[in-house]
Amino acid sequence: MVSYDRLILGTENVDYYASFDNEKVGQLQGTYIVEQLGLKDGSKKGPFNIELFAGSNDDNNTRYFFNGAMSVLQPFIDKKQLVVKSGQAELNQVTTLRWDGGTAQKRMDDILTSAYRSDRVDAVLSPYDGISIGILSALKSDGYGSKDKPLPVVTGQDAEVASVKSIISGQQSMTVFKDLRELAKVASNMVDALLNDKKPETNDTKSYDNGAKVVPAYLLEPVAVDKDNYKKALVDSGYIKESDLN
Repeated sequence: MVSYDRLILGTENVDYYASFDNEKVGQLQGTYIVEQLGLKDGSKKGPFNIELFAGSNDDNNTRYFFNGAMSVLQPFIDKKQLVVKSGQAELNQVTTLRWDGGTAQKRMDDILTSAYRSDRVDAVLSPYDGISIGILSALKSDGYGSKDKPLPVVTGQDAEVASVKSIISGQQSMTVFKDLRELAKVASNMVDALLNDKKPETNDTKSYDNGAKVVPAYLLEPVAVDKDNYKKALVDSGYIKESDLN
């Protein structure tokens, strides 16, 4: 059996796993925040306030995305260059059931009301575009998006059309593009190899433990996309039609 995108848990009957490098997804999001805030080179004055969101607690990919992002962000939190004013920094405090944008919007509303009455949010780690849209709705309802109160850095994932439009218009900051066409090729090649008694190609044999076994995987590289490279990454590659972004 080949597990596609999300690893099937708790069974030895999974032979191979085809997915993207899920920790790298989070690392790209965390790195984008660090770069936009000028944390490494100290080009901008801090400390900066950040809030953290993660995916659904019943999705195995959630912890990989979050751990990848935190591997980049945690050193700056430890040095107090980044401050989580809500105090919600553990994975079990920041998950978003069913990856729901409305749930994320409500949580962001609550955070703004309780922790930001006299301060501003500089960055929001969001693991997925649908969650990002909800976060941005809460921020705009609180007056963000004006010259005096610009929107914070907001990350995302999946290069959904609504979020790419948001990036183009200067609202969402970035998304992580995972070319599902390439993932489909890898998965079909795995199945074809198994059907012909051949060993499928893998590039990771250590990272993905489903609770019953470590599953050999082929992981594709995700790509960070923002307003500077969306056309090349998404439109020129044929993933999204330019007419869909108008």
